[in-house]
Amino acid sequence: MNIIQEFDTIAAIATPVGTGGVGVIRISGSKSFEIIDKIYSKHNLEEGRISHGKIVDGEVVIDEVLILPFKNPKSYTGEDVIEIHCHGGINVVRNILELVLKNGARMAERGEFTKRAFLNKKLDLSQAEAVADLIHAKTRDFAKHSAKNLSGVLGKKIKEIRTDIFNVLSKIIAGIDFPEDVKEPEYDYLIEEFEKVIDKINKILSCANSSNIMRQGIKIAIVGRPNVGKSSLFNTLLNVERAIVTDIAGTTRDVIKETLDWDVAITLIDTAGIRDNEEIDKVEEIGIEYSKQSADEADLVLFLYDAAKGMTADDKVIFDLIKDKNHIVIANKADLTQNREEDVFYLSTVTKEGMDVLKDKIKQTAYNFSVEDTEFITNNRQQDCLEKCRESMIQSLNAAKIGELQDLISIDLKSALLYLDEITGEVITDEILNNIFDHFCIGK
Repeated sequence: MNIIQEFDTIAAIATPVGTGGVGVIRISGSKSFEIIDKIYSKHNLEEGRISHGKIVDGEVVIDEVLILPFKNPKSYTGEDVIEIHCHGGINVVRNILELVLKNGARMAERGEFTKRAFLNKKLDLSQAEAVADLIHAKTRDFAKHSAKNLSGVLGKKIKEIRTDIFNVLSKIIAGIDFPEDVKEPEYDYLIEEFEKVIDKINKILSCANSSNIMRQGIKIAIVGRPNVGKSSLFNTLLNVERAIVTDIAGTTRDVIKETLDWDVAITLIDTAGIRDNEEIDKVEEIGIEYSKQSADEADLVLFLYDAAKGMTADDKVIFDLIKDKNHIVIANKADLTQNREEDVFYLSTVTKEGMDVLKDKIKQTAYNFSVEDTEFITNNRQQDCLEKCRESMIQSLNAAKIGELQDLISIDLKSALLYLDEITGEVITDEILNNIFDHFCIGK
């Protein structure tokens, strides 16, 4: 939808489609009250008052519902909004949605409700992106941080930095345009102000790595020869029998992935046993290649070998593939031997010896990927804008240090402001805007 397009009245299911206690259909636009008046058993809805009645199609009752009416601008989108709370059966919500569409609404596009909230200045763009983060959060911790962004924490900091730059730029422009009345700022003043702004930007960007880890999580691959207990460890860490475990070499022939919420989102990957002999068939060969690829792409590798047999020549070949990556060397089947070597983690997936300690070690390693205090959560787009803003400010700082013409310095300051405005959405293109909201679900 084009930014300047006149808004139609839109509708969509706002809850996951499936069997549930409650389903919600959201309507937004100037015809919202007109549409509900045609299909609801009661009339003259009062803003802010919940109404109980029936959705009807002529003489046919579709469902008994609750209606939540919101008049603009006191709504999520800033428009007239009707929320229909019905029973959560898949056919019930679809029947009501079809009835709403038949009576004057059109199907909402992905993220269109939140896009309208942004365009109607109910949210800035950083808050709108926080909505998507909150919906798709893989961990409770990331959901909490996303909620902070939704409340405007990042947007307020960006506006603070913008104000700092704008104030300096205003003084420079005043000195250039009215030299007889206003003196140009001293270069020492400019240097001090520019350094303060750069420090504030650096503080936000210092949380970038942690932000990315919290959003995307880390990948942990379990690798080793066949029958060393990779799938058993995978199942034990998940606390569910997810992977098939047998004593037959080559049982796991594909990569199996599951996600864990250990405050950091962890994608745990069980891989096919790596071996090189004539017995393997084409399918297992492909699985082994996937295993090597998974190990290469992982943030952390759990390298397993059989404690009872010790580190074999075949084990050492596999270890050489991952030794330069973040890894933990694990000797499984520790219940079958009393031998212990240094710098090796011993455990048993049968007796659970060492499992709690291993979990703690994995969690600690995962935390080391990120900073402890993540004050600001940013995404790749926002980080790119901040880095470009910082580059412009560094150019301004270097120019001030050599006494460059302030007219030229003002050019870099104006660029810095534009990059900040892209974060909050004060300056934005249709292409960027559509790309952001295309990642939302329909109904949000």
